[in-house]
Amino acid sequence: MTPPIRIDIVSDVVCPWCIVGYRQLSQALDQTGIAADLHWHPFELNHDMVPEGENLRDHIMRKYGSSAEDSAQSRARLVDIGADLGIAFCFDDDSRIYNTFRAHNLIHWAREQGRSHDMKQALFQAYFTDQVDVSDMTALADVAEKAGFDRAEALRILTDLPQADAVRREEQHWIQQGIQGVPAMVFDGKYLVTGAQGADTYGQILNRVLELRAA
Repeated sequence: MTPPIRIDIVSDVVCPWCIVGYRQLSQALDQTGIAADLHWHPFELNHDMVPEGENLRDHIMRKYGSSAEDSAQSRARLVDIGADLGIAFCFDDDSRIYNTFRAHNLIHWAREQGRSHDMKQALFQAYFTDQVDVSDMTALADVAEKAGFDRAEALRILTDLPQADAVRREEQHWIQQGIQGVPAMVFDGKYLVTGAQGADTYGQILNRVLELRAA
């Protein structure tokens, strides 16, 4: 039996193309029948974000120099893409973007229980569909509880941040590997693919990885 392909996914929970890329990859895995071993890794798009976050439209306009019309068109495109992938993107004029360091600590804690994937998906849902403030400790504890984790322990983790040093080291590791944007996926520990590539392209990548194994 062919061993699963290890796929390291470097991403942020407020990155829409990260959930799009993951869902496209998931489709490719289903279509090809290729087994994968997924590992989620932290990346902060906005490590210096103010505590209250920032209006999403204003943030995009400031960061990328786009107009309000460009921002609206981009969000509308994401809504359409998401609908085809089962993602209910909810954007409005009051949507905000936040720092995600505490969220990554929560994912790291979940990894220790073998459930980082569950937590990552719960946080994607919370931010993109439920419009949860993923920097707020109480809100994050609620997300954890809804996903089947112990709420009191999640709140302790979010308050004390015992995983903070480990998360920072992991973030730095991937930056040192040359990761400057997300999603970034490393297949079989060798082949880096950035951006959301689409299910067909991911399918080609998966098959190519198996071909290279056999070469």
